[in-house]
Amino acid sequence: MRQEDPVAPTAAAEADAMRRAVALAARGLGSTSPNPVVGCVVLDAHGTVVGEGYHQQAGGPHAEVHALRAAGDQARGGTALVTLEPCNHTGRTGPCAQALIEAGIARVVYAVSDPNPTATGGAQTLRTAGIDVEAGLLEDEARVGNIAWLTAVKTGRPYVTWKYAATLDGRIAAADGSSRWISSAESRADVHRLRAECDAVVVGSGTMRADDPHLAVRGIEGAVQPLRVVVDTEAAAVEPGARILDDAAPTLIAVAEDATTYLPEVLRLPRAARGLDIPALLDALHARGVRSVLLEGGPTLAGAFLAAGAVDRVIGYLAPVLLGAGPAALADAGITTITDALRLDVTETVTIGPDLRITAVPSLKES
Repeated sequence: MRQEDPVAPTAAAEADAMRRAVALAARGLGSTSPNPVVGCVVLDAHGTVVGEGYHQQAGGPHAEVHALRAAGDQARGGTALVTLEPCNHTGRTGPCAQALIEAGIARVVYAVSDPNPTATGGAQTLRTAGIDVEAGLLEDEARVGNIAWLTAVKTGRPYVTWKYAATLDGRIAAADGSSRWISSAESRADVHRLRAECDAVVVGSGTMRADDPHLAVRGIEGAVQPLRVVVDTEAAAVEPGARILDDAAPTLIAVAEDATTYLPEVLRLPRAARGLDIPALLDALHARGVRSVLLEGGPTLAGAFLAAGAVDRVIGYLAPVLLGAGPAALADAGITTITDALRLDVTETVTIGPDLRITAVPSLKES
């Protein structure tokens, strides 16, 4: 029998354990797609942490399995705190609901219900086996941590973060085109963290011509390199010897269906009014297992994504610099009047070195 603790301490212990599970889940960002990031903490019958784990990579053991292995026999009669409803299907690994049952877990608390129709139903399986199940603990925190996967399940396309660096007056380069470096070394290091947490990094032909970017993750041990994607409509920006063509990370060049290219393998997409069809690009990336995209392109590509309604989060690094002239961070996004402006809710402001990093998402009032 599971020892009953006073209600308040038990609730506090479970909240602490779920908070830890959310932090553990974040360790899987960038390496689990097309699967979600999940964390799990196991408490024994007395409320002591005896095991923890997280989903480390697609095809590998799920978070619950790692935590149960760490807990061993101490899991029997205990409680499992999981950030996502335990899965109920057999894929490359077995169902986590069954693993929890076999381990003798007496209670399961999960934060977010599984919206994937092929995996949902774990909670009911657990209840049928006589396990006490509770849903919704720290749901908001867990949902934020898994927002890319949840968005992809809901919309059928990857979650897109548009990242840019600009001066306080909104310029991404000087009038002569020079832009290195507007943001600080600390901000540039933070961008590598963002890259490591996503599945693909996307830039356009303008960025290719101006910067010859490498786009691989540097300075983060054990990072899984994201897919490097160049939107090169006319197949003219990626020249032989471009840094993006090395073997540091996988690379995909998206070109128009009728473009002529020297590259042996490209992704051919329909043309749009301006450039390539953005929804078609995102569909193609989703089909390749990409669930999160970091858009690092310039103002033209950013405008095309916004016009397509395909930006879920904006991260701007604002440097304490003034230029007064030069290209703005965002070009034409199909917005012609202030009443049509895309309103954002700021979710975080952080000082990084001398810069200010602002994170914002489209306002719920817009939907």
